[in-house]
Amino acid sequence: MRIALYGADGPAEFWTDGLRALWPQAEVAHWVPGSPPADYAVVWAPPQAFFDEQPGLKAVFNLGAGVDALLKLRIPPQTQLVRLDDAGMAVQMAEYVCHALIRHFRALDAYAADTHAGRWTQRPTRARADFPVGILGAGVLGQRVAQALRGFDFPVNVWSRQPKQLDGVRGFAGAAQLDDFLAASKGLVCLLPLTVDTENILNRRSLSRLQPGGYVVNVARGAHLVEADLLALLDSGHLAGATLDVFRNEPLPAAHPFWAHPKISITPHTSARTLREESLVQIAGKLQALLQGLPVAGMVERERGY
Repeated sequence: MRIALYGADGPAEFWTDGLRALWPQAEVAHWVPGSPPADYAVVWAPPQAFFDEQPGLKAVFNLGAGVDALLKLRIPPQTQLVRLDDAGMAVQMAEYVCHALIRHFRALDAYAADTHAGRWTQRPTRARADFPVGILGAGVLGQRVAQALRGFDFPVNVWSRQPKQLDGVRGFAGAAQLDDFLAASKGLVCLLPLTVDTENILNRRSLSRLQPGGYVVNVARGAHLVEADLLALLDSGHLAGATLDVFRNEPLPAAHPFWAHPKISITPHTSARTLREESLVQIAGKLQALLQGLPVAGMVERERGY
């Protein structure tokens, strides 16, 4: 069995040595043009040439949960695509989202500015019951974020393509319930996969349906957000602020208006980083299941985009 690697983060030896330790019978090598055919591949953002030269791949393991970039390539129909379920990302995402929402809810940014200016201030307290948080997406990451927010006693709503039952969480499903979900939420967290149906889903129409003074956290993909619509709703006062970790163009251009906007907090696509050690173990487990004909979590359905 031959495993090809492409675009894996970190030292090359970590991935080759790690996979060889988990699969001693496998030949593992980083792909370069002209490499011999492989049976399986572990990739992040490979070029089209990779698949053009590897038409016989049985399965490709994507080093991340999002596969939108991968699905833009021409990949043989018989090649199975497998994404990571978690690999240490879920707890990081829960940390990030809770931090962003609590920072806004507790006015910690305002306190930090007052402290910097030498002002001793007390701001009004807020009731958590008045700050319901809606999560777009109820996959592994969305469920972990919902659980974490419930731990801080925020009311939590979740919207997904198909109905899902989560303890202590109000569920909404399908296009028919999207408006009701938005109207029931003041905070909004986007954790959707990027598909033709979800591109531009954070637009003037949808964001206007949030309760007044809403707060937006986008940790999914930049193409979910219509940037001009967010800016307009922030400037009008309908939205109180936003924390953005993903953007249409990355790195975010220096002249982009998001940098200077007082109601926007920015981080450089770092809300949840794939952890290498956990990724190796997960990939090895998925490969073992594939070889044994067992069900494999994270199998990508190309027609739905994730």
